[in-house]
Amino acid sequence: MRLQDFDNDEDKVIQDKLKQKTWNEIRTNDSWAIFKIMSEFVNGYETMGRIGPCVTIFGSARIKPEDPYYLLAEKIAFKISKAGYGVITGGGPGIMEAGNKGAHLGGGTSVGLNIELPFEQHYNPYIDKDKNLNFDYFFVRKVMFTKYSQAFIMMPGGWGTMDEFFEVATLIQTRKFTQTPMICVGSAYWNGLFNWMREAMLEEEKNISPGDLEMIKIFDTADEVVSYMSEFYTHNKL
Repeated sequence: MRLQDFDNDEDKVIQDKLKQKTWNEIRTNDSWAIFKIMSEFVNGYETMGRIGPCVTIFGSARIKPEDPYYLLAEKIAFKISKAGYGVITGGGPGIMEAGNKGAHLGGGTSVGLNIELPFEQHYNPYIDKDKNLNFDYFFVRKVMFTKYSQAFIMMPGGWGTMDEFFEVATLIQTRKFTQTPMICVGSAYWNGLFNWMREAMLEEEKNISPGDLEMIKIFDTADEVVSYMSEFYTHNKL
């Protein structure tokens, strides 16, 4: 037997053992994870079920307080609170902080759905003390965003915001929601994406229907956002 063959055989044994160990760990962790997942759902449902009508504001954690989008998100949240809605955010810095701050200054309900991340994420100081929830699982957190929101406001953001954008759009398109306002704020930021969806997804490939884009509105001011929501729910009950 050549040394090379011996090494290859030995490597295969080691790899097989590692695969077996890893798979056994996965199965064990999965069994115990069920209880953690259940506890996050139960705690989330019990807390969120008491908050009343709310609007979720999504957006980047990296946007600074002096950024115009931060100030716009704060203003939108303030006006939404004055209109009688609470505000839900991801609970972190950036746009999330702006949303919670606006709700806090407006005297409204300010909810934060935080998650443990290796960077960026830490809870902001404008969340109501009894409405700061922490999650280990993104999918549980997403359920809380979508189940308890009467509208979704998409501020400029990165991967996380895009994930939330398409998640909400899919749920509305497939009618897993009743009619729900979905609003993107900042035409300069969003127009490129919408142009691509219109030209590539709709016109070229026919992967979506014309009505799929019409269900999402793009505005640039807080007054437009609040006016649209008010008009929407004048004709549609909560």
